[in-house]
Amino acid sequence: MEIKPVAFFRAPVLEKFGLPRQAGLAESLRGTIVLEPDYRSAEAVRGLESFDYLWLIWEFHLNPDTEADNLTVRPPRLGGNERVGVFASRSPFRPNRLGLSSVRIESVDARDGQISVLGADLADGTPIYDIKPYVAYADSHPGVRSGFVDGHEWKPLRVVLPREFFPCFSPENIDGLFEILAQDPRPQYQDDPERIYGLLFEGRNVRFKVADGVLTVVEVSE
Repeated sequence: MEIKPVAFFRAPVLEKFGLPRQAGLAESLRGTIVLEPDYRSAEAVRGLESFDYLWLIWEFHLNPDTEADNLTVRPPRLGGNERVGVFASRSPFRPNRLGLSSVRIESVDARDGQISVLGADLADGTPIYDIKPYVAYADSHPGVRSGFVDGHEWKPLRVVLPREFFPCFSPENIDGLFEILAQDPRPQYQDDPERIYGLLFEGRNVRFKVADGVLTVVEVSE
């Protein structure tokens, strides 16, 4: 079977570093699904506005092919040191580089073939191979086990973003930036309080450091 993208994603996060590790963790983060010309029709999205969530099947296009052969991975939730099987994880390094994300629909523009969504964990330019509506009766399973995730609580960081940097970002995305930073974008095996990290958001380099559970933005540059 040969597949081709039905859409591409547009987002303020431009690279892997800084992406939420799961969909829904940065629930205010906005993005747009832009349908390819062959599917840019009101017929293709008819009825979609009556759903609240979507499933997206997409490609980890920023990953090198060389990582796909590993049968074990190191989940961040386990500190980045303990290994589990690739099929017991949501690692982006997978045999077919396919991702699966549930995102909230904000609006559907049938004329322009655009679907605005919230809470996606996709970088700008990500190819999307299929779009399916989320249906609660089949897709929701309350009270189930979640493997190693159940025993390893994830504590968000407190984020300090000085007011002087607020004008650097669009008002509709500032909450999303806070949520991304609170999830701690650093590799989990790194914990140097003096090290400065940088992530690209809306085309700007957001430089920050982390100490004692507090992430402080120290610089924003073009």
